[in-house]
Amino acid sequence: MDKTQLLGSVAAIGLLSAGMAGAETVNVFNWSDYITDEVLEQFTEETGITVNYDVYDSNDTLEARLLAGSSGFDVVVPTATFLQRQIAAGVYQPLNRDLLPNWENMDPELMAAAANHDPDNEHATIYMWGTTGIGYNIDMVAERLGEDFEVDTWDMIFDPEIAGQLADCGISWLDSPADMFPAAFAWMGLDPQSTDPDDFEAAAEMMSGVRDTVRYFHSSQYISDLANGETCVAVGWSGDVLQAADRAAEAGQGVNVWYAIPREGAMQWFDMLGIPVDAPNPENAHAFIDFIMRPEISAAITNYVWFPNANAASWEMVEEEIFNDPAIFPTEEVSETLFTGVTYDSRTDRTVTRLWTRVRTGQ
Repeated sequence: MDKTQLLGSVAAIGLLSAGMAGAETVNVFNWSDYITDEVLEQFTEETGITVNYDVYDSNDTLEARLLAGSSGFDVVVPTATFLQRQIAAGVYQPLNRDLLPNWENMDPELMAAAANHDPDNEHATIYMWGTTGIGYNIDMVAERLGEDFEVDTWDMIFDPEIAGQLADCGISWLDSPADMFPAAFAWMGLDPQSTDPDDFEAAAEMMSGVRDTVRYFHSSQYISDLANGETCVAVGWSGDVLQAADRAAEAGQGVNVWYAIPREGAMQWFDMLGIPVDAPNPENAHAFIDFIMRPEISAAITNYVWFPNANAASWEMVEEEIFNDPAIFPTEEVSETLFTGVTYDSRTDRTVTRLWTRVRTGQ
């Protein structure tokens, strides 16, 4: 995700404005490159509420700010697995449905899936959702693995022989153990939702065995690198990779990028809109969330970021090439291979952190 570009483009509407609190402001902390400038401008034009907008590129960054308290943010966008444990820590206030008339637009099945992390969707609604899979440079991969190689497999990064053939053109992994360990489990034939310490040890050993094929670990740099042809394979989030594909096509430099959902199984995740318990402007926060749930607004965001939304009323407004692309809105057959993440308890979290540090550092 190109944070520098996004920060510059929205500064005019209050990104760096002074005074986080105020009756006519809403302070939003979201993933980088995950909304359109026009949506923020339209919200301000219609409501008179200025959007102070800041960005991050990892759930850990958001969680640290929230758990420290007094973050000053009104609306945040955690992934559902992180939302679940943050709810338990008392981080969020319940949503006032009376202030959210557009709630009725949300797809019941997707909201029910998100409710596994937030019973009755009491504290949050879905912003966008997607899958964790593989972004790849079509030509570079074909040159090394052959035209007939089927790219919809975690072999691309976990099989030493295959990853070794791709290492020279650049492989990147997400700096996100919550995504990488379940992917490793799926490839190894283990339960992707496992919390067994032995499974984590085995996965860490496997990933350490291919660590030398990984150029870097990062959760946003891969977008620009794929688009520019600097890397050829990236573990990434679906919409991010497809944005890279769009940027590459617009640049017209002959870089061809696309996204694959691994057939061994891939994570389906939900990014949620929630309001911290100490939000300075909770009514403005509700107004912002309700605005996002308007069908034409959800559609506009999906058409820009290429992530699927959960707003069923918006789907007819989503560009046909996006809505009908199974890499974005998975087919029923592919959906059966998807799994959701789990929220780790403190002991498992410590294990994951320790082992991920070992994988990242190669020590």
